[in-house]
Amino acid sequence: MSVYLLSLLGGMLIGLSVALFMLLNGRVAGISGIVAGLFRKPDERLVANLLFVAGLVAGPVLYYAWWAEWPVFRPEGGLLLFAAAGLLVGFGSRLGSGCTSGHGVAGLARFSPRSMAAVATFLACAIATVFVMGRFL
Repeated sequence: MSVYLLSLLGGMLIGLSVALFMLLNGRVAGISGIVAGLFRKPDERLVANLLFVAGLVAGPVLYYAWWAEWPVFRPEGGLLLFAAAGLLVGFGSRLGSGCTSGHGVAGLARFSPRSMAAVATFLACAIATVFVMGRFL
């Protein structure tokens, strides 16, 4: 299967999962909010949050187990730098009241002005990062 068809299929599955999560749970499928919910006082959303995160972990594992070669992943700079980067991304997601999945996929689909501003900010920062990294580093 071509990479274009796989990308199309992946995008369709993401859209379907976000729509089903909203339909079945009445909530936006934002990863940072769902993961943060795992660390709060347990409530009626805990099982849905656990299943969602389990699916996020199981999906790539099953894909690579059945259809592809397992990627060799070695973060540049070591695991400590990788962990610090992950914590900063998590902090930024909470500070921005959501992540790219919540704002970019679910928020834009609902025409949320807050999500439109967040996605514009994400893209501007990504463009600036690529420019700085490419020019100066």
